[in-house]
Amino acid sequence: MTNSSEPWFQQGLRFKCTGCGKCCTGTPGYVWLLEEEIDKMAEFLQVSKEDFVKKYTRQVGNRLALKEVKRNQDYDCTFLKGKQCTIYGVRPKQCQTFPWWQEHLSSKEAWEEAAQGCEGINHPEAPLISIGEIKDKML
Repeated sequence: MTNSSEPWFQQGLRFKCTGCGKCCTGTPGYVWLLEEEIDKMAEFLQVSKEDFVKKYTRQVGNRLALKEVKRNQDYDCTFLKGKQCTIYGVRPKQCQTFPWWQEHLSSKEAWEEAAQGCEGINHPEAPLISIGEIKDKML
């Protein structure tokens, strides 16, 4: 029996990134950027911060988000090439923490809905991620 104050995923969840790239494409959205993330990405790409902001970001209100590229019916992250992230080692925290977002962890139904677009969620060969690890990774 679980305590009602415990998350529904108390026993852990299965997830294994398959490298499918589906989390980086689809409907339009926002990958919000922090200043330190912009600095790391600009350094990795060997461009100035100003050039990085001009070429790869868009202003949304008072925040910056990564640009998207429309390909066919989908909107891809500007750094998605084929199914691979070209800045994987310095990708933003929002990307690093997927699928451990509050919106996906709010209920079992939300987790199952996220699984519809991510083959790594509940993947049969995925390891069981403990609640402690999930909390450490949550955005």
